[in-house]
Formats: sequence, C-alpha cells, structure tokens
Amino acid sequence: MQRRNFIKQSGLLTAASMMPLSSFSMKKKPKYKMGLQLFTIRDAMAEDPVETLKKVRALGYEDSEIFGYDGEKGTYYGMKATEYKNLMDDLDFTATSGHYDFSSYFEKPFDELKGYLDQCIEGSHTIGAKYITWPWLAPEYRTLENFKVLSEKLNLMGEQVNAAGLGFAYHNHDFEFADYEGQTGYDIILSETEPRLVKLQMDMYWVKHSAKLSPAELIAQNPGRYVMWHIKDMDKVTRDYSEMGNGSIDYVEMLSKIDTDALEHYYIEQGGNFAHNSMQSITDSAAYFKKHLQQYL
Repeated sequence: MQRRNFIKQSGLLTAASMMPLSSFSMKKKPKYKMGLQLFTIRDAMAEDPVETLKKVRALGYEDSEIFGYDGEKGTYYGMKATEYKNLMDDLDFTATSGHYDFSSYFEKPFDELKGYLDQCIEGSHTIGAKYITWPWLAPEYRTLENFKVLSEKLNLMGEQVNAAGLGFAYHNHDFEFADYEGQTGYDIILSETEPRLVKLQMDMYWVKHSAKLSPAELIAQNPGRYVMWHIKDMDKVTRDYSEMGNGSIDYVEMLSKIDTDALEHYYIEQGGNFAHNSMQSITDSAAYFKKHLQQYL
C-alpha cells in the first residue's frame, strides 16, 4: 500500500473512532426471542413437522409454544419427545411453553388430572420447555361456580408443576371476560389463584376484543404475573384474527409503552382467518413484526 493511501485510510479510521455511536446504524439486539404459537400452522405441522419447522426457522422465528401433546405416547406432532428435541436443537430453535388438554379432565377425579399433568411435566422437561399452560375451558364448564373450581385446580396444579422445577400459567380467551352475576371469570381467577403458583399468559387480541381493561392496565394491576404474551391482530371489519399489521390493534403504540418487567416470552399467533394460508400468514406477520415491532421487545 502506498504511504499516502495508508495515511489517508488511517485518518478515516481515526475520524470514525471519534464519531458518536449514533452516527452509525447499529441495530439494537432484541431482548426476547421472536416466538410462534404453533397452533397457527397446525395444518402444516400435522402434514410434515420437520420441513415445517425448517421453514419457520428460516423466517426468523427462534422460539415456539407447542400444542397437541400426546401424554400416553409421549409424542409431539407424532414424534417422540426426545426426537422432537433433537430436531429443535438441530435448528437452533426452542419451545418455552406448551398448551395442554387440561379441559378434558375438568370433571374427572383430580388424580387423573394429576397423572396427565405428570406426563406433561415429563414431556416439558424432555423438550426443555419452561412453562406448562392451561389454555382453554370448554363451553359447558363456563359458570360462576366452575371458575371457582377452576381456580382451586390451578393452584394445585401450580404446586405440582413448581415442585417439578417448571412454571405454570393460565391463558385467557374472551369468555373469561363475560359477566357472571356481576363478576367475570377472570376476576375470580385473579383473586382466587396464588400469584406465586399461577402465572398468566395474556392473549392481547382477546383482551382488546372483550375486556374492559387494556393489556397495559391489566399488567399494571397484576405486577409480576404476566410472564408470557400472545400477540395477534384483529380484522378491522369482522374483528376476527388477522395477519400482523393488517388489523386494528395499534401494536406500535401498545408495545412502545407497555411494562415488560415480568415478560419472559411472547408468541405471535393467528388462529385462523388467513388471507391466503397459514404459512403465508406467519411469513407476512414475521416480516411486519421484525420491521415495526421487534424493536420494542
């Protein structure tokens, strides 16, 4: 290299080193992994889970929440738990929570629910999932008294899961916010479950859809409980699900201000109403999320 060119380039490097960091385009690394609730792509997962997860990972999703565990067989999507864990490891992909079919045990003796929960705990340990989540209560059980029964079950399950070294959470839909003799099911769950044992997974879509309080207000009123979020958008006309960025929920406004102190994981989700198909929807949602929202998380 000629001396004058070396001096010129050295001068540029020196000048650059003296410039403030803001002069460079330095992208802030996200605090959380971008997660996906795999229920969104249940059709693709049923057809070919291996190739589907490869595509999911290529879109930039790093984490997931599973559903559809077969406790008797110890399988996820038809694969033994160890095999599924190996697949995730090969893809540098994780599953940090799982939705399990606890509602089917609602009226059965608690020992049967406890036995199934033991199977879920074993599966969660195998795949490295940190949380076990109660995701749903069947319509025939949605009464004021049954929300009290549910809260008792949640506390007992929380003790069992916590004793196994895992976290336990409850996931909301819309029915918890319906009025039951002047109360809501969610009021009962919040007041009658032990915060230390039962954490909460907020479905932001359903809160915006049916609750009187906003996601930020619920989080502020229940510090330390909302350890997971479901993030999905709402169709501007039908109020059904929608791809991220196509709906009516202003997530830029929400996520730029909301308290994330208790948050550990979030999952993008779309339960249906796809513009084209489920895989295209998670493609579009990922692109929008990375461009407009990931900076807040």
